[in-house]
Amino acid sequence: MGSMNWFAIGAGLLCLSGASQAPRDPLPGWPRLMLWAWERPENLEFLDPHSAGVAYLAGTITWRDDGVTFHPRLQPLRVSLGTRIVAVVRLESRGELPATAQVVGQILRAVSSPAGEAVQIDFDARQSERQWYAALLRAVRERLPAHIPLTITALASWCQSDRWLQDLPVQDAVPMLFRMGSNEPRQVRAFQTPPCDGSWGIATDEMPSALPRGRRIFVFSPRPWDEGSYRAMVRLVARSQ
Repeated sequence: MGSMNWFAIGAGLLCLSGASQAPRDPLPGWPRLMLWAWERPENLEFLDPHSAGVAYLAGTITWRDDGVTFHPRLQPLRVSLGTRIVAVVRLESRGELPATAQVVGQILRAVSSPAGEAVQIDFDARQSERQWYAALLRAVRERLPAHIPLTITALASWCQSDRWLQDLPVQDAVPMLFRMGSNEPRQVRAFQTPPCDGSWGIATDEMPSALPRGRRIFVFSPRPWDEGSYRAMVRLVARSQ
């Protein structure tokens, strides 16, 4: 199978409670398994594009009191032709919130080369940053082509007890059910309210006790992916469909 080479872009158990119903699919036609490829060399040419896609870290945007900094991906990523790709941009807040236009421009820069088929923003917004974040997402949505889905990661508490996500212009919010902070719930339901009802985010070293049926599963690995760990995730997700 042919491939495209992107060298230029340089624990515990979580308990699932409650029954789940068939959810909507925010990314129809996409694989039910998505592997996060973070900032390290990754060769994922062994993936079957019908069984898994890749959500790769395209860049990290950090702001401090002295301005906004963009760190592009520097590590190589290899995937097979036909693999569905999500470009992920990580936001890190370390100072006063900047003008949204500054960050929007950097996000569009990060996801434009190479372009993914969808965009995912990863930002652990504090309560005081939510209004700013909502405005940022609206601005990004306006600037992206209409056919490019906009998605985000989400804290579990946002999906379980808060309602602010429901007004955001995103197709999917992926609850991050690993590396959870002290104020995050240790028992969660299969979220039923959009945009949190279509996906789950898990990690290979903090596997949940069960997966909800019918969700798309995004998986983070603290170690480089290999064919064995990929196939284990394919089997796990197949059992939950």
